[in-house]
Amino acid sequence: MSAVNDTKFQPAVFLLTGIPGQEKFHVWISIPICLMYVIAIVGNSIILFIIKTDPTLHEPMYIFLSMLAITDIGTSLSTLPTVLSIFWFNSREISFDACFAQLFFIHWFTLIESSVLLSMAFDRFVAICNPLRYDSILTPPRIAKMGLGALLRGMGNILPLPILLKHFQYCHANILSHSYCLNQEVMKMACSDIRAHSIYSFFTLLTTVGLDVLLILLSYVMILKTVLSIASHAERLKALNTCVSHVCVVLIFYMPWIGLSVIHRFVQNFSPLVQSLMGNVYLLVPPLMNPIVYSVKTKAIRARIIKVFIK
Repeated sequence: MSAVNDTKFQPAVFLLTGIPGQEKFHVWISIPICLMYVIAIVGNSIILFIIKTDPTLHEPMYIFLSMLAITDIGTSLSTLPTVLSIFWFNSREISFDACFAQLFFIHWFTLIESSVLLSMAFDRFVAICNPLRYDSILTPPRIAKMGLGALLRGMGNILPLPILLKHFQYCHANILSHSYCLNQEVMKMACSDIRAHSIYSFFTLLTTVGLDVLLILLSYVMILKTVLSIASHAERLKALNTCVSHVCVVLIFYMPWIGLSVIHRFVQNFSPLVQSLMGNVYLLVPPLMNPIVYSVKTKAIRARIIKVFIK
């Protein structure tokens, strides 16, 4: 009888949310949001163009950077349709299938980016701790395998989530607190038993992003240990300077993500406004800031960008 009732009252759509309490300003708020999307997509495209067209940048560090740029473009494109439809047209409805597809791509690109950041940490570890074997360790075939591994790992871990969600019954209001669909929010809308889904999601989180964070920290512990053993102060600074961009990108990516995950899983009755703002920061800021950070802090990229625009 319960299953019948669930089916009878199951809504056809989820309702997305812009910025709670600020609906009358959505058109104005859309201006900086559109600007962020434009900068993110154009900035990462410029990074890709420069690395592709300059043979001197066909090195492991820049190949990983191009992977990061592709991932950031994918992340931006996966959220752009629903975010702009809310702020431009106040169109809040999203069908179940579209929502499940969107959350798949959002979480897939998130795991890919985490894998790429780990690969970049490994690149810096080898470059500083074992420079003589750098070229023999990070060969093009091995880099290609690392990129393919990031894609397959993300897909293998995330694909079960929308499949499981699709088989749940939804009989609540189905009002989501963000401008896009996230797994941790959608599963709370279900009337079905979500314990298995919740356990799998948490296990996936620990064995992917949690493990990546741990390995990145370990790599930097080894890097610091090696750098501190260098006698020359100037050489220490030079070695650490090659890691600054990566450290900034790691902090920009993981800090909002960890904050939002903690709120969704452990905090009750959190301010909807703050939660919405953190959600936008979580997916809008990293793709925006990554090309800026690497353009400012990486001399080779900065010089090529200046050269392109001077021409």
